Amino acid sequence: MGTTEHPDFERGRGAASGQLSTRFGMPRRELDGDWRDHVAALDGPPVKLRTTVTEEHPKTILSFNQSPDIPFDRSINAYRGCEHGCVYCYARPTHAWYDLSPGLDFETRLFAKPNAGELLRQTLNKRGYKPAPIALGTNTDPYQPIERRYRITRDVLEVCLEARHPVTITTKSDRVLADADLLAEMAREKLSAVAISVTSLDPVLSAKLEPRCAAPIKRLAALGRLAELGVPVHCSISPIIPAITDEFMESIIERAATLGVQSVGWIPLRLPHEVAPLFREWLDVHYPERAGKVMNIVREMRGGRDNDPGFFTRMKPQGVWADLIRTRFRVACRKAGIDRSKAQFELDCSRFTPPEVGGQMRLL
Repeated sequence: MGTTEHPDFERGRGAASGQLSTRFGMPRRELDGDWRDHVAALDGPPVKLRTTVTEEHPKTILSFNQSPDIPFDRSINAYRGCEHGCVYCYARPTHAWYDLSPGLDFETRLFAKPNAGELLRQTLNKRGYKPAPIALGTNTDPYQPIERRYRITRDVLEVCLEARHPVTITTKSDRVLADADLLAEMAREKLSAVAISVTSLDPVLSAKLEPRCAAPIKRLAALGRLAELGVPVHCSISPIIPAITDEFMESIIERAATLGVQSVGWIPLRLPHEVAPLFREWLDVHYPERAGKVMNIVREMRGGRDNDPGFFTRMKPQGVWADLIRTRFRVACRKAGIDRSKAQFELDCSRFTPPEVGGQMRLL
């Protein structure tokens, strides 16, 4: 069935509304139908949402975590908010902390950190710093559209190349190829690895689910090109949304393997905090006939809840549906000739050298 009409839905955006969160005590705002009609009669139809970018200048850029179920302990997020507009994005709730909507504000009111490269340079030059792979794109995409203008991710990569510091990247954009020269050079010294998420092979579905991301075929092509250049690549089939995207899993694995990708994985749909109502709203707009089925399966895999926030279990759903996906994944990898026992992201921290700051090396 096709998309149904929704009074608050704007074409080209992932979320259908801009409700503020009340989780941090902010007041809830509602616009009833009569008032909406009154405003429209006076002012005409609402103005099309435009993306705005606010520059901010933090004092630190490297974030550390102690989460036991993720494979990195430090990360850089050059941007807050993400124009890709993926309705399922687990990072959406971070906007609530700033009195902004995890819905439309998250994908239209963005923040950039143009001094990220210089801050990283200063951090790596501190006495006692011990290198370990820095993860880029763990919260918002480092190659979302505004990267073309700001080139913050490229600045960070240039510092890491100079310092011989390893980096991993997670993205949904083929814009990563703009930095293929740096990534290939770093890969030759075991300093870089890239994961690209591919959720489906249907461009129409992708346009609804992640409206401003690169088309699936472009993401796969980027994986293939990076593999040709010798960059370790990983195809992340994530998130898998039952009864919406899971049908594409085997085909994605097969396509990735033919492109030379030898590392694949999947992550189940996660619906923390405000993401759950936003996703339910998205289902009502695009797939009303199967909304109940989708959420019933999600809850079956999450112990009867929309979301399971627990360490380890948040990445490993339980139940019959989860076991079925795991079995299908293993079979598809075997058929595609992908050996999942091989480590694909072996990065080298042994040749780290503090970078120059202000034209001078660190005094020892």
